[in-house]
Parts: sequence; structure tokens; C-alpha cells
Amino acid sequence: MFESVLVANRGEIAVRVVRTLRGLGVRSVAVFSDADAGARHVREADTAVRLGPASATESYLSVERLLDAAARTGARAVHPGYGFLAENAAFARACEAAGLVFIGPPASAIELMGDKIRAKETVRAAGVPVVPGSTGSGLSDAELAAAAREIGMPVLLKPSAGGGGKGMRLVRDEALLGEEIAAARREARGSFGDDTLLVERWIDRPRHIEIQVLADGHGNVVHLGERECSLQRRHQKIVEEAPSVLLDEATRAAMGAAAVQAARSCGYTGAGTVEFIVPGGDPSSYYFMEMNTRLQVEHPVTELVTGLDLVEWQLRVAAGERLALAQEEIALTGHALEARLCAEVPARGFLPSAGTVVALHEPEGPGVRVDSGLGTGTEIGTSYDPMLAKIIAHGPDRATALRRLRAALASTAVLGLETNTGFLRRLLDHPAVVSGELDTGLVDREAASLVPDEVPFEVYAAAALLRHASLEPPSSPGSWTDPFSHPTGWRLGGEPAWTPYTLRVPGHDPVTIRVRGRAADAEILPERGSAVPRTPEGSGGGTPGARSGDGSAPAAAEPASHGTPHRARLLTTTPGRPTLRLDGRTFHFTTDPEGIWLALDGDAWRVTDHDAVAARSAGAAAHAGALTAPMPGTVTVVKAAVGDTVTAGQSLLVVEAMKMEHVISAPHDGTVTELGVTPGSTVAMDQVLAVVAPDGTDPVEES
Repeated sequence: MFESVLVANRGEIAVRVVRTLRGLGVRSVAVFSDADAGARHVREADTAVRLGPASATESYLSVERLLDAAARTGARAVHPGYGFLAENAAFARACEAAGLVFIGPPASAIELMGDKIRAKETVRAAGVPVVPGSTGSGLSDAELAAAAREIGMPVLLKPSAGGGGKGMRLVRDEALLGEEIAAARREARGSFGDDTLLVERWIDRPRHIEIQVLADGHGNVVHLGERECSLQRRHQKIVEEAPSVLLDEATRAAMGAAAVQAARSCGYTGAGTVEFIVPGGDPSSYYFMEMNTRLQVEHPVTELVTGLDLVEWQLRVAAGERLALAQEEIALTGHALEARLCAEVPARGFLPSAGTVVALHEPEGPGVRVDSGLGTGTEIGTSYDPMLAKIIAHGPDRATALRRLRAALASTAVLGLETNTGFLRRLLDHPAVVSGELDTGLVDREAASLVPDEVPFEVYAAAALLRHASLEPPSSPGSWTDPFSHPTGWRLGGEPAWTPYTLRVPGHDPVTIRVRGRAADAEILPERGSAVPRTPEGSGGGTPGARSGDGSAPAAAEPASHGTPHRARLLTTTPGRPTLRLDGRTFHFTTDPEGIWLALDGDAWRVTDHDAVAARSAGAAAHAGALTAPMPGTVTVVKAAVGDTVTAGQSLLVVEAMKMEHVISAPHDGTVTELGVTPGSTVAMDQVLAVVAPDGTDPVEES
């Protein structure tokens, strides 16, 4: 076994690899960019080396800097994790040339299977069924379009050098082929530095099933069963499970044998994954899609049902050991599911989010595992992939694993930025997911129904309570405070006055909440006429008011509908993790000078005081044609200039974040009067990028 291993990656996978290295008594070396100087993987490794600036090309993708870090720390092997250089044959060769062991397959296998066109030809020759599609490499746009027409619509455009769903485009309309080919090439070039494309037949309502393989350097290859990865959004996996409810033992064995044959066909060693597309109505008709020559994001579900540590076996195989298990000795026990937590805003079409993690609660419990790169204070930017953590649950059967994962997601709180945690919890409660009737289009079809239109009233009630409490003077046992300094609303000769708090969650109308009394015993009601959201089904009844408690004296609340009083307690269950219990529901929260972050059942909201003047100004700007950034990111393309006449829907700019492009289009016919960005500009969410004065206005006056 190696004495020291450099982990050439970041985030949760680097933390995961370090955990196994520590268990084996192997010294771990982390690397980091300036953006990750305080990251969790840096803190948990035995030593860490700075690579360079935040830009991936100057840090995690710099072969020269990685090799230098290994030389300076005495590392004898390199674990690439996934993403970045994990499937880069040139990096594997460079490690070998530098006298380092690359913990992965031979460079020749990476190169062969990394080219989807050559990979299909190779496994086809080995007797593995493949998806009908184009043949040959380096096809022009015209040749790709011709191949697509020959196959017949719909078709799937795929980068030959790609992976992870990046650059894939489903095309159903033949008239859009040219536009989609250009977009797929641009995204492939940006993600992989190679814009070679292939085209394949699209199988409607397919299931995505992959087989985990392990191979040593002595000719032994086994498979560890399958993972169902059909729950995807925009071709990106978000929930995976093992085993699949679709396969019977005969089909599992046949697909496993095909995967082993595919691994043998390229001289594979280490851990790898062979991916298949499977018609849901005929699981025996499976087709090879590609082979991922690395550890997979979803490897934990296989570890939980097999009891094997895949990272450990990667290390052992790389060190020259033989596999210890024969195929007939490998058994699958129970069921496991994994959900990927990502920095994105479901209510804005899942655009990337960014921010600082100001408070964090990760779940615990029987059968629950968390692979995370998060910590309080972690800065989440837009330079890297949006995945933050993975929540995994195992149980004796699928129903138990599902229930445990939903509960784990409900107790997860990432405060400081928006994530998809609540969306994942609702997805796992969807009838089709519960029944196992999956396909790769399910999430995209149902996504809108899984994103609530409104913020629960309890969020505003909790925020108003915390705002009211913040106005009270601090007190300590035995000390005296001026009773007139408390915001109780007391007044001579009448009932105490109400203190109104007008609060807002971005993207929603403001809501005014009235509070009366001390925070330890306060009444909370919506102001008459305020736009109060509906209470979600199952949250305790009608639209509530609330009274608060300080942890010792519970208080009642009178609902606006005059129903049963609601109860609230302000608790601190763990030092540094304050919670608020309102009507039997537990919020995690934290406050900062700009507002309050509240988390409930996996969802998180930033609640701020509503500034009517600023809101009026923003509304006027929007009416005047101001175009704002829908997400934090970098402007990559500018297609207009001040003075240009544009038409409604015309593409003006492209903003990129976390490998996702978003086109900014003209809202109406008019003239560009302002343009405050250039290619390469870094922008914040909602920052004004340009202004298009509508036809019929004076551009000078508008600007």
C-alpha cells in the first residue's frame, strides 16, 4: 500500500477519498485553489498545497501544478476523484512519466472509452449491444444533421469527449438541428475542450441503468450489480439507487456479463462503470451508452448494498493487489438511495446559486450517510460544479430506504444560499418514484409541480418573531432593564399596540405581520389585507398566527381563521444550531445584518425587511426594459452594443455559471440604451446587465 496519496480534486469527493486514506493509515495530500483555501477537504487532509487562482485551468486542471504538488509533498500516487482530470489520458500518462501511480485505469483505456465513437465500435465488436447512431469521428455539422435525419427524430446529440450529461441536446424538431448542433458544440468545447459530436437514436421513456465493475491487473474482472439512475434533470443525475426495481436476476446477470466484457475489451483496471439505456417496457433490450473510466458520484449506493469500500479497492488494485472476491461471492443486501444536493434555485428554473454557508445542519440517523464538502463559512461560488453534498440512505427494503432518505432531507439545513434539497424531498414522495415507475424524462415532466408557488405563512411568522426578539434589550439573571425599552406596544389606557413587520422573500410579494407583546409571549397575526400565502397541506391547518416562547414558557397563537391556537418555542438543540418550533414544525435559522435565513423540511428562505422605495425603483427599471442577471456568473458572450435596434426575443448576452449557459434576450422591440458588461465580466444575481428602451420612447430620455 502507498505511504502517501495526493487527491487531485476538491469538495465532497476529496473529503470522501481522504476518509478512506485515513482509515488505511495512508497520508493524504489535498490541493486547493484560492477559492477553496478554507474548504473542508483542505482542513481534513494531512497536508495541503495551493495550486493557484480560482480558475480551474490555473488550478485543478493544471497538470504541471498538480505534479509539482506531488513532488513537493512526497506523494507516491494520485487519486483523481471525478470531474476535472479524472478521465484525462494525458494526465494519467504524465503521472506515470513523473514516477507516480495514477489510481485509475491505464491511459489507453481512458482514451479509448473517453471517445464515445470508438468506445461504441470497440464494445460492439466484443458483442455488447449499442444504441443505433452515427458512425465515424469528426463529423461536420452537415454530416451530423444528415445522420440525424437518417436515424429519424427524435435524436440525442452528445459530445464524444463528454460525460455527466454536459452538452447533450435532445432534438425533436428537424428544423432546429442546426441551432442545437451549434449550441452542443459550444458547450462541449467549453466543458471538455473538444467539440466533436455524435448523434444517437432517442428512446422515449428510457431508463438509465449502469453496472459497477472492478478489475485488477491480473485479469480478474467482476461486476457489483446495477444502479438505477433514471431520475435526471436535463440529463444530469440527481437521485440514484441500488438495485433497480426493473431488473430480474436473469437480466441483472446478462447486463453484468456484458459490462464485464466491455471492461475486458479495453484492458480496464480499477473501478469503472458501464452505462446502459434500457427501454422501460422491455428491460431485456438494453444498449451500451458509454463507460465512465473513474469512480462515479453515485458509488455510495453500491458500497451500502455490497459492503465494499470502492475507494479502498481502487487503492488496492493500483498497488498491485488481486481482487479478493469471485463473482459468485458478491451479494446485494437491502436497498440504498442517494440524493445530490446542488447549489441551485428551483423556483428560477434551477439556475445556479452562490453564497456563504452561514449555518449548516446535516442529518444523522440509522442507515443515513452524508458525503459532504460543506462546513459553516464555506464559500460557494460559480467557478465549479454546483454539487455540494450527497445524502444517502440504506434500509432492508426500498420503502424503508425511501422513508429514511426523505426524513434525512427534511432535517437538512444549508443556510446562506438556496439549494435543491426541498425539491429532492418532494420528488422522492412523488407516486411514480414511490412505485418505481421511472424514466429519464420523469423529473423534467414533473419539476414544475414539485416547486411551490408560495412561501408558507409560518416562514413569515417565524421571521417576524425573530425580528421582534432582536429589538429587545439583552438581559441576564438578576439584572434590571427599563420596561419601556421592550417593544411590547404598551400604551396608556388601552390594549398594547401592534408592531407591523413588512417582510419579503425574493421573488414573492411582501407580507406584513403584526406582533404584539414581548417576544417571550407575543401574538402574531397577518395584517388585514396583507397577501398571506396559503398554508401547505399537512402543515397544521388554516393560515396561522403565532405566539412565541423563549424555551421555558410556551405561548399560544390565534390563527387568522380563528381555529385552534398554534404553539411556538425558541429552542437551541445543539450549541450554535438555534431552532424555532412553530405549530409542531421545527425551523433552523440564523440571522445576519441583511436578514434572516430560515430552513424547514429541506427548503430555505432568506427573509428581509421590505424596502418599498427600492422595490418601486426596481419595478420602474424592469418596466423600462432593464435586463438583469438571473444567476451569479460570468458573461461569456455579448451580441449587442449601445444604440443597436433589437427585436423581442433576440439574444443579447450569454451568462455562464457552474458549466451552465443562460441566454439573456430582449424583452421587447427597442433600442439598447445601456450595456454595462463585456465578455469576462463577473456579475451578481439580479445585477442590471443592459437596458432596452421600448419602441416609441426617447432613448436619451430612457437612459
